[in-house]
Amino acid sequence: MSSLHIFDIAGSGMAAQSMRLNTVASNLANVGSVTSDAASAYKPLEPVFASEVQDPAQPGVAGVRVTRVAESDVEPIKRYEPGNPLADDQGYVYAPNIDPIAQMVNMISASRAYQADVEMINTGKELALATLSVGR
Repeated sequence: MSSLHIFDIAGSGMAAQSMRLNTVASNLANVGSVTSDAASAYKPLEPVFASEVQDPAQPGVAGVRVTRVAESDVEPIKRYEPGNPLADDQGYVYAPNIDPIAQMVNMISASRAYQADVEMINTGKELALATLSVGR
C-alpha cells in the first residue's frame, strides 16, 4: 500500500468533519428561533457519513464522505407566549428541539477529529520528506 493514500484519507476526514462543524453551527445558531407553527420550525441537522473507497485497486483503503445532511424528525417545543408577535391564535410559539450542550459536545468531538486528521497529514508529510532524504 502506498503511504500517499494517507493524504486522501485524512483529507476526506477533514471534509466530513468540516461539514459536521457547519451543521452544529447551524443548529446552535437556530436554538432561539421561534415560529408560529410547528411545521415551519427549524429542524436540527445531522450529517450522514459513509465509507468511500479511495483506490478501487486497493479496496481496504477507504476514507469517509458525507452522503447527505438529514433533518431531525423530533417534534419542536411548544411554548405558551401570548405576548410574542409570532404566537399563533392560541398564544403558542414553536421552537426547535435542540440540546445546546449535546451540540457543544458534538462540536468538540468534530473539532478534535479534524485536528487528528491535520496531525495525520503533518505526520505523513514528515515521513515522506524523511523517506526522500534517506539517500542523501
